[in-house]
Amino acid sequence: MNCEEIRNNFADYWRGTLGPAETQQIETHLASCPQCRAEAEGLKYVWGALGEMEPLEPRPALRARFYASLREMENREAERSRRFWWLRNPVFQAASAFAILLLGILIGNMTARESGQVAQLRTEVNSMKQLVTLSLLQQQNASDRLRGVTWSYRVEQSDSEVLGALLTTVNHDTNTNVRLAAVDALRNFADSPVGRHGLVQALNKQDSPLVQIAILDELVDLRVKSAVPAINTLKASAGVNPEVRQHADWALAKLQ
Repeated sequence: MNCEEIRNNFADYWRGTLGPAETQQIETHLASCPQCRAEAEGLKYVWGALGEMEPLEPRPALRARFYASLREMENREAERSRRFWWLRNPVFQAASAFAILLLGILIGNMTARESGQVAQLRTEVNSMKQLVTLSLLQQQNASDRLRGVTWSYRVEQSDSEVLGALLTTVNHDTNTNVRLAAVDALRNFADSPVGRHGLVQALNKQDSPLVQIAILDELVDLRVKSAVPAINTLKASAGVNPEVRQHADWALAKLQ
């Protein structure tokens, strides 16, 4: 052992808790190291003095103050219990439970009424949006019909009347820009089988290459594989625009 290890074992050495081999190592080291021997002798004196000290007993005054504090705390706890005795009364607890139940029923009824009112208001708003959309789509002015297409984005996707009006606009509107806008608006009804089928049927009813290309793009984006026969029919048409035919080839490659 070196000096540091010897010093770390001094306490156990003087307590006599070391084994014979470790004790022998320490004694051999102490015989050859004056510095460690001097420190060990000093520690031996301190250890012996500690062993001779008598255990201290608390003074009577300290004990009295402790029990006085304990009694005061017990008195405060008892006073608090007497003050709020009614909280533990079974009658009060039953009444409180009934009051909470009654309050919950009242709040539930109020919430149900408010929910019904909100649902009714939502229905009225949707009806108003539908009315505005359908009205604008029937106007003579192309700008008004474009506004109608824009309003169609505000209706719910389940609105079959607006969906039908948009498909009619794609197939029959005299203004190319209005038809292009209606094709784009049909994306809002992408989950509707009626909307997808109507878009496929509209492909070969168009006389504008721009509208045909827009429909092809949307069919590809929506992955409408049922459009393949209609696209082949468009390709085989005698008067089809070369760019439209090229775009049809691209669409077929994407969908097949």
